Amino acid sequence: MVERRELLARIRRALSRSRVVALIGPRQCGKTTLARQIVAADSLNYFDLEDPSSLARISDPMTALSPLRGVVVIDEVQRRPDLFPILRVLADRRPLRARFLILGSASPNLLRQSSESLAGRLETLRVSGFRLPELGAKALPRHWERGGFPRSFLARSNDDSRTWRRSFIETFLERDLPQLGITVPAPALFRFWTMLAHYHGQVWKATDPARSLGVSEPTVRRYLDLLTTLFMVRQLRPWHENLGKRQVKSPKIYLRDSGILHSLLGIRSEKELLGHPKSGASWEGYAIEEVLAAVQPEEAYFWATHQGAELDLLLLKNGKRLGIEIKRTDAPAITPSMRIAIKDLRLERLVVLYPGAIRFPLADKIEAMPLRELAEGFSVKGGP
Repeated sequence: MVERRELLARIRRALSRSRVVALIGPRQCGKTTLARQIVAADSLNYFDLEDPSSLARISDPMTALSPLRGVVVIDEVQRRPDLFPILRVLADRRPLRARFLILGSASPNLLRQSSESLAGRLETLRVSGFRLPELGAKALPRHWERGGFPRSFLARSNDDSRTWRRSFIETFLERDLPQLGITVPAPALFRFWTMLAHYHGQVWKATDPARSLGVSEPTVRRYLDLLTTLFMVRQLRPWHENLGKRQVKSPKIYLRDSGILHSLLGIRSEKELLGHPKSGASWEGYAIEEVLAAVQPEEAYFWATHQGAELDLLLLKNGKRLGIEIKRTDAPAITPSMRIAIKDLRLERLVVLYPGAIRFPLADKIEAMPLRELAEGFSVKGGP
């Protein structure tokens, strides 16, 4: 079992200061396992709304929840949106008798209802699959290939991992989306998702997917926003600033879990991954997710100009700007884009992440850093 001590500590800190805490993330990312380390699954304070006995116990929510003390867990809360007004009433009691930890797969309705009903009472924590610091540096190759979903990463063999991921994709499209009230034909969304895998790491253009699928550009935009809301896709926004240069203004598209990306690309082994045309883009997306999880920036962008200058990540935190370049090479070197980015974006530092083993300076304010060092956290002299 992978211990997620830091994430558990974050949840406990949130429960100590907030009346209602929501763990939001994709299905199968480990939310339930985390919650059961805080409240035992057989406790009267634990409600799993996929369990008929829990549904029966909470048929009269006010009667069921009012007497409880301590932390109360409600798993799969999106199945009972009528609970949100009741949670507001219970969270406003004085003295406060219970705090609520609610778990749900992200959906537009869930996010809207929780924010409206529990405004000022709710703290939201977004949960993903395993991150590199939870696994250790030695797990990096396996983590990149299989992704972070626990059952994919922990599978006994690569075949078992691939089988689980194929099943996850099928279940997500055919069962999970309808349960969330989302009515998009599964075959159409699967084709679109597969198409996005081939666009991974590229600037978004709706024209080609719309033409290939035979639908309108607003429709493919809706598909993209849906997969983004459900944590399957990241839309990395471009940085705009009046620099006297024409800048790219469309987002870059990344599939957030590398294992799901590899399944949609039909990659079956590490050898196939390393030789695949999307290998570099996969590595870039994997590194971006790990950096964002480690740094927790206030804002994150990419930067590109029509003259060819670009930066993979621009992170804003504590009033400082940190640049990140990602290179899948054993000998990263300075590029003209890096020097332009340092000057034009007024970066405190620029870090070049690469798959090697040694950290070393490349120039003033620019250093090369092994990606595996993220397993120990993210520490950059002069950075955020």
